Amino acid sequence: MADKVKDAFGRLGKGPSGLTTGVKLLLGAGAVAYAVKESMYTVDGGHRAIIFSRLGGIKDDIYSEGLHFRIPWFQYPIIYDIRSRPRKLSSPTGSKDLQMVNISLRVLSRPVNNTLPQMYQQLGTDYDERVLPSICNEVLKGVVAKFNASQLITQRQQVSLLIRRQLTSRAKDFNIILDDVSITELSFGREYTAAVESKQVAQQEAQRAQFLVEKAKQERQQKVVQAEGEAESAIMLGEAISQNPGYLKLRKIRAAQNIARTVAASQNRVYLNAGSLMLNVIDKEFDDSVKRIEKKKIRHL
Repeated sequence: MADKVKDAFGRLGKGPSGLTTGVKLLLGAGAVAYAVKESMYTVDGGHRAIIFSRLGGIKDDIYSEGLHFRIPWFQYPIIYDIRSRPRKLSSPTGSKDLQMVNISLRVLSRPVNNTLPQMYQQLGTDYDERVLPSICNEVLKGVVAKFNASQLITQRQQVSLLIRRQLTSRAKDFNIILDDVSITELSFGREYTAAVESKQVAQQEAQRAQFLVEKAKQERQQKVVQAEGEAESAIMLGEAISQNPGYLKLRKIRAAQNIARTVAASQNRVYLNAGSLMLNVIDKEFDDSVKRIEKKKIRHL
């Protein structure tokens, strides 16, 4: 291969002088364009760059968005994404009353801008993969162990605040900022879930039994009041009849009106006499019954 290249350059050297000069200029322009291209790099929005030098290692300078220059082959850029990146982490742990709890977190994390050189030297570009799983697992186990299973549900906001506070403090040790920490899932073991469901069913049945007892008491009270009202009504009716026998005539007339109204609304033809309609208020028999009531009243007096 080397012989073929030398032979090609030898032929070019023996050719016309204008052709040789043009080829050399073309090769020189290509080399310059390649050097210029390799000496420039662009940092996109939401990113930062640090420079690694083959002579001095990681530089302390941090470059923001835009176009920048470097020395080809001796220097090359390392790009960091400084925007918040979501990550979901789960950890099974035990509560204070020894119940297994499956808890999941959603974490938004980003690096501290002015510590990117130290972060690259210690953690690299995959800092979230190296740090977040371990510290999240540690914090979750420590916080959940302070609460009972029932408290994790009733005091969820307090649990979330405590997890966020401790996790943010631990992440600062690794130059990581946590913009948000939230609990996305909180579940328990099958045994505890079944026990909670049984307890809820028992409470509902107890409330239903209490409701039935209260309903029975109300119905009994209603019947007592109704019976007292009927008894009082019967007493008042008896007193009205004893004081005024004509009250019976008035009652018979009202009964006759009700019977006549019912018969008139019927489609069948019915023939009733005055006795059936209870309209015989002028009969002698009716007057005799009234007189007997008056005599009884006089005897009692």
